[in-house]
Amino acid sequence: MDETHVVTCFLRHRGEVLLLRRSDEVGSYSGRWGGVAGHAEGDPDALAREEIEEETGLLDACEFVRSGDSFDVVDESLDARWVVHPYLFDSASRDVTIDWETTEAAWVPPTEILRRETVPDLWTSYERVAPSVESIAEDAEHGSAYISIRALEVLRDGAGALAVRGGDRDDDWDELASLARDLLDARPSMAALENRVNRAMAEANSEMDSAETDSAEANFSEAVERSAVDEIDRAYRADEEATEAAREFVADIAVLTLSRSGTMLDALPAAERVFVAESRPACEGVGVAESLASETDVTLHIDAATAHVLATEEVDRVVVGADSVLSNGDAVNKTGTRTAALAANREGVPVFVVAATDKVRTDDDPALESGDPEAVYDGEANLSALNPTFDVTPRDLVSGYATERGVLGREELSEVAEELRELAEWDE
Repeated sequence: MDETHVVTCFLRHRGEVLLLRRSDEVGSYSGRWGGVAGHAEGDPDALAREEIEEETGLLDACEFVRSGDSFDVVDESLDARWVVHPYLFDSASRDVTIDWETTEAAWVPPTEILRRETVPDLWTSYERVAPSVESIAEDAEHGSAYISIRALEVLRDGAGALAVRGGDRDDDWDELASLARDLLDARPSMAALENRVNRAMAEANSEMDSAETDSAEANFSEAVERSAVDEIDRAYRADEEATEAAREFVADIAVLTLSRSGTMLDALPAAERVFVAESRPACEGVGVAESLASETDVTLHIDAATAHVLATEEVDRVVVGADSVLSNGDAVNKTGTRTAALAANREGVPVFVVAATDKVRTDDDPALESGDPEAVYDGEANLSALNPTFDVTPRDLVSGYATERGVLGREELSEVAEELRELAEWDE
């Protein structure tokens, strides 16, 4: 039996993945749907990127996310053994240019893989690179908006798999409720994750309540799958509207920021000048500064220099994202935000927090996370190290909260929190 190494690449855009329908001119599985695929003898990593460019023209728009463990697919009818190397890339565009190998391209929720005629074990390939409760818990690179959408993808994928399997309704509820709770427990500091998962579950429950209880169509797993898909779209729109609000606050002025916020990263090019604290120990601020360097005037500085920069440079506003905003107005963000706000207050520089309202917590517990102490010190001296990931900026240091609903005050934040509390009642 011949053994052939192949790559299968999933391109993801706004929660959907690209599927390609294979033409009659390819050597195997004509007419079936697959990812971007090709032979991978030698260097699968390099060949994955070559196939993306050849089959879609999207390589320049793609950012590598992860690769999965390879696995074997045996096809006795072809006397072939395929060694599949799965990959996942985020694509900033869905403008696909197909080649002779493809007759049709479609951006779809990944659960469509389970409902189409695909190349063998395409769902297995996807599962090996798909987000999981574990990958969400371990993600120290991205902000809460990004991670919350990955959590919704996990919920959607789990619900879709159950829907296709067609199990017992009560068993499905138990399994999906357990999955939702695991997602909430994975990142307890991230209000956006909590609120968005709660909204998806609450909407699915509402759909079931309005359906006939004895109807064969009243399928809870399908309801969760639909609500998760809808919530992914809603989450992207809310974050984009929050970004528009951020652009208004930074347009044509000098601002100081820190850490990596997807909302802020998209808004900061509108500023005339940006001071970026490096955000030790992970130094994600360095990547932020590099990504802005071609679009605006950027100055990178060490965290300890934040007060000095505010005292000696012309800075109009401190503008930061947030992992969460407590219902009382306190803001939880990367450690160093509190110091920046205190220094800004001393210099009379206003501080604005930019966040979608999904980042408002339903309580006043900041649920702070800590990183690995060895990232601060891994020497041999008998000492301890602290590596707090987040700190709390008191509400009296914050001038306003820019959201997709406009600039909110503390009373309005409290009203948002009450709305979000109602979503959590799905599990009562």
